[in-house]
Amino acid sequence: MFRHSKVFITKLKNLSLQGSWRSRGSSAVERALQYTAGQKLHGFTVKEVTAVPDLFLTAVKLSHDATGAQYLHAARDDSNNLFSVQFRTTPMDSTGVPHILEHTVLCGSQRFPCRDPFFKMLNRSLSTFMNAFTASDYTMYPFSTQNAKDFQNLLSVYLDAVFFPCLRELDFWQEGWRLEHETPTDPSSRLVFKGVVFNEMKGVFSDNERLYAQHLQNKLLPDHTYSVVSGGEPLAIPDLTWEQLKHFHATHYHPSNARFFTYGDLPLEQHLQQIEEEALSKFERTEPNTAVPPQTHWDKPRVDHVTCRPDALAPDPIKQNTLCMSYLLGDITDTFEAFILSLLSSLMISGPNSPFYKALIEPEIGSDFSSSVGFDGSTRQASFTIGLQGMAEDDTETVKHIIAQTIDDIIATGFEEEQIEALLHKIEIQMKHQSTSFGLALASYIASCWNHDGDPVQLLKISENVSRFRQCLKENPRYLQDKIQHYFKDNAHRLTLTMSPDERFLEKQAEAEEQKLQQKIQNLSDADHKDIYEKGLQLLAAQSTTQDASCLPALKVSDIEPIIPYTPVQPGTAGGVPVQYCEQPTNGMVYFRAMCNLNSLPEDLKIYVPLFCSVITKLGCGELDYRQQAQRIELKTGGMSVSPQIIPDTADLDLYEQGIILSSSCLERNLPDMFQLWSDIFNSPRFDDEQRLRVLVMMSAQELSNGISYSGHMYAMTRAARTLTPTADLQEAFSGMDQVKFMKRIAEMTDLTSVLRKLPRIKRHLLNPENMRCAVNATPQKMSEAAGEVERFIGNIAANRKERKPVRPTVVERALDPQAGSSASRKLISEPHFKPCQMKTYFQLPFNVNFVSECVRAVPFTHTDYASLCILARMMTAKFLHGEIREKGGAYGGGARMGGGGLFSFYSYRDPNSTQTLSAFRGGVEWARAGKFTQQDIDEAKLSVFSAVDAPVAPSDKGILVSVSRHVEWLFLAQKMKASEKTHPGWSNRLLTSLLIIRIVKDTHTLLDHAQIGLVLLEEWVFFLTGVIMRNRGA
Repeated sequence: MFRHSKVFITKLKNLSLQGSWRSRGSSAVERALQYTAGQKLHGFTVKEVTAVPDLFLTAVKLSHDATGAQYLHAARDDSNNLFSVQFRTTPMDSTGVPHILEHTVLCGSQRFPCRDPFFKMLNRSLSTFMNAFTASDYTMYPFSTQNAKDFQNLLSVYLDAVFFPCLRELDFWQEGWRLEHETPTDPSSRLVFKGVVFNEMKGVFSDNERLYAQHLQNKLLPDHTYSVVSGGEPLAIPDLTWEQLKHFHATHYHPSNARFFTYGDLPLEQHLQQIEEEALSKFERTEPNTAVPPQTHWDKPRVDHVTCRPDALAPDPIKQNTLCMSYLLGDITDTFEAFILSLLSSLMISGPNSPFYKALIEPEIGSDFSSSVGFDGSTRQASFTIGLQGMAEDDTETVKHIIAQTIDDIIATGFEEEQIEALLHKIEIQMKHQSTSFGLALASYIASCWNHDGDPVQLLKISENVSRFRQCLKENPRYLQDKIQHYFKDNAHRLTLTMSPDERFLEKQAEAEEQKLQQKIQNLSDADHKDIYEKGLQLLAAQSTTQDASCLPALKVSDIEPIIPYTPVQPGTAGGVPVQYCEQPTNGMVYFRAMCNLNSLPEDLKIYVPLFCSVITKLGCGELDYRQQAQRIELKTGGMSVSPQIIPDTADLDLYEQGIILSSSCLERNLPDMFQLWSDIFNSPRFDDEQRLRVLVMMSAQELSNGISYSGHMYAMTRAARTLTPTADLQEAFSGMDQVKFMKRIAEMTDLTSVLRKLPRIKRHLLNPENMRCAVNATPQKMSEAAGEVERFIGNIAANRKERKPVRPTVVERALDPQAGSSASRKLISEPHFKPCQMKTYFQLPFNVNFVSECVRAVPFTHTDYASLCILARMMTAKFLHGEIREKGGAYGGGARMGGGGLFSFYSYRDPNSTQTLSAFRGGVEWARAGKFTQQDIDEAKLSVFSAVDAPVAPSDKGILVSVSRHVEWLFLAQKMKASEKTHPGWSNRLLTSLLIIRIVKDTHTLLDHAQIGLVLLEEWVFFLTGVIMRNRGA
């Protein structure tokens, strides 16, 4: 998977930390402290052992004696263990060689020569994460799992894949690029470019912001590897040869160029022994020569311009330009300086109190900051970028002047002390908050610095950096201003890059691709034509042949822990409002959730609910204007958010709960402040600032528009489902294409007074204690205090309580959680008159790839067929759809899902095809109908389902979801599937067998396609698609 550098650079922002919440007699942290520098362990030498109390871990640095491979182990009392190996990969052209190699090494290896072992292991393990990433200058292969046997299995597969891959030519054609007949079995059909990475990168650069970010990096760092596209420029990819791919592997995928990282509570020595025996013992030291030299600093700034596709969903059609100024900073291996620069970035751009927000966003010059804005520490030398998207070309000089003037203003006046304290408080929160994927976050956090031989352990000493920063600020009150002067005012290495839409952009791309294609074809001899045809048939035959995967290790269903833990909760009330309390080791944090239903909200206001949620915590409240409110939230909480929530009933597809969820967290010392903020939001939100609302509307509309190219499959599935259940219909209104188009219309309005007037009406219905239930997670020591604050909060908002009649007359009450002994209930909306119907939809969007979906109305969560359909979806994806949609069709991804809302969905992602993919969906049905699967296939699909059911849950979420979401339902499914193995022998084997009954049900499908073939597809849609549910005949 290609990950642009920006994904990896956020230092503290995405590093949600997990405390020691897994008790045991002898902790992993303590065991690791027993190692000593110089100690020899399975071919490695311990270099350093460091306690890192900030993160509750012990860091052990080692090096491999024979090859020089670097190794870091983070011992921590966390059962979600992670392994990662990364290589410094520095391409000098844009053929995408590291990206295609990343794909190809996972297609088979010496010990595991079957095709595509990576995807096959998804169904043979209980992994909590499996993937691979190509960044600008490194390639990383991480996985995580809670099962020790699974860890050893996956480690064997990963080691063999990266060090001993088959690198077959057929796999290179499939994953990279190839010339092939449009219909491989028809030599008279035209030749076209195909390949998974080729199509993936066409999809990547359909996103204007990704295109801009790539140009920005290439032009700011033009002297070495950063001047090229590591993921591959689509028109350069066909220049890569199989021989070049193999050479790149030989020179870059060597232990001497590798960095190993392990994390968790499994023994270090076990990892070292396996890595030594299975991989490193077979290599000798080499000199990789992959170091990235520093970029020579310019003696004067540069200006450049690029073009992009027009955005039909842009908030303002005449304002589609982007302008940024990007500054080259210092070396990221200077960890303290990089820390200071990341702080500076946040102070300059984050939130309405930051100087660039005031100067660029509030005057409404653009719709939002460019997504490239901020500190980027992913390259050898860091950079900082500031600028706007969604601006008019006429404002170019104005924006340049504002940026220069704002830098001067910061140098002159600095930052307010409260703003600095708010940022340091955010760092404290992030160190205390506990996540379930800390190992992966840690691997990403250290990757770039370590890649350039920086000290990864030094990066982890966050409190030390904060203390040093405070001391620097104390000694020199102008410390930050001096940094601004040096890195921005006096820095000649500055790039100003503009981007504007070109109406012929996609047409020009298509012409360039056709020209490239014709150049390739013109150089072909008759023998070459014959060879292409024959190789196409070879590849098709390989893709169509059932692979023997018996060489791959696999867990068994019996390896799964048969009991899923149930989190006890304590039900209670506060001022008549149901409250659930859950005692957890939250590391000094308190987590609050509340759900308010929408049952009394008039229908004409529902479409505004997502907008209401996005702005209600950002408009000001009580005596605080929006800037003061933002500062208070940052100083006293870990964030406050409101979001729409639609929860389908577990037993009836025409019943659902609709509401909004309020979420916040804080340090224990700030409990009163957090609830006072919520009280002010409930009692006296400010709805009197139209200019502030317009800024928020423009930012929201721009974000929605930008997200379509990245999440098109989700939009397609949401749209496809809308006429099948009332839940799905409302979901489309809240988060689908309907909401995107609605926000575009709002953004285009010249007068938002009518919108502003609707917000108080919505508030009266939603922020009402009568429709509310709450949940709190805290430590046992602080739960009594937290309960008291909740009581006071409910008392403070009592004036908002008003019993309102539901808009819909049919309301059904269901017990919230009978197991907890709670008398609280959920008020669900019944839609007895809802009639599922078929719908076919086509969206014409300016993308080079498609997103295709088909949805089927199936069964509710508690139906006896639900578990079967979950397994069927996983099995159909792994055993049929993956081969048809990705391997043969060239899409980046595709498959089937069984959703909790009772919908069985097919989808494809970044797909060059459309009708062919719809045929693949129907082919999946026929494949299952014919019973072309085995008991082994069923068991593997079960493992895939269990890996989701058994995914770790953080203390902040344990139990809390019982009150406000659907954790009970997952618990029900897990217990149902697991208990059956012991209490009902053979029951789970009857979930799916080769004897299936096909029930034809109403269905719908949607297609997001590109403009060039839109009308043709619409004209060709004369067939009637059928959906299916599969069920054991004997059930």
